Amino acid sequence: MLLCSLKNFERGIKVSKKVLTYLEQKINYEFKDKTLLLEALTHSSWAHEGKNEKVSNERLEFLGDSVLSLVISEYLYKNRKDLEEGSLSKYRAEIVCEPSLARCARKIELGSFLRMGKGEEISGGRDRDSILADAMEALLAAVYLDGGLEAVRRVILDLFKEIIDEVLKGIIYRDYKTRLQEVVQSMEVGKITYELVEEIGPDHNKTFVTQVKIGDVVLGIGQGKSKKESEQAAAMEALSKLGILK
Repeated sequence: MLLCSLKNFERGIKVSKKVLTYLEQKINYEFKDKTLLLEALTHSSWAHEGKNEKVSNERLEFLGDSVLSLVISEYLYKNRKDLEEGSLSKYRAEIVCEPSLARCARKIELGSFLRMGKGEEISGGRDRDSILADAMEALLAAVYLDGGLEAVRRVILDLFKEIIDEVLKGIIYRDYKTRLQEVVQSMEVGKITYELVEEIGPDHNKTFVTQVKIGDVVLGIGQGKSKKESEQAAAMEALSKLGILK
């Protein structure tokens, strides 16, 4: 049971009901039980920094993972009768992976709605793939609990439509760096280089910022809790600017 009211929640993240309605409009679903939406938007760091509640979105995340997998599995089973079990599993894994969840979260600006501790926010938590992916799963679970399987099916298939289409067309974007390399090679425009441009925070909690370039032209900038993660984020932004990811 949630330990604070929706009113206190809104005061905590300095948004109004109108702003929360904006998020509902983005997923085309209106919650009957707003406390489920509240729980989905609450990162564990919120409670860890002394907030007077123990609720976070971790339990919803657990449920959302299974809900998403079920909906995507059902979709692939019904719409790709030509695929054997191995191929179905491969496509499902690509569709429900962390980068795709984070991409959907960014599509609806989910990071800006999250309640999180100041330390997590300062370290770039609102735009970190892992946090966005977890919050996306939690949000889907909240829709499922509030409106049932049909409601969450509609939300998932709408949010993941582009990703499903890309995966089934063979555009595998889990490894953004490899995908960007393939695209740039096909364009024959030069060599890709990655450059670490900044390290933010203390040694035990660093955030790395990397830019990817062709020659002197910066294609994308990304950040992450490791150099590898920041390079993948930079490659993802580059693919978005090139129109490969939308």
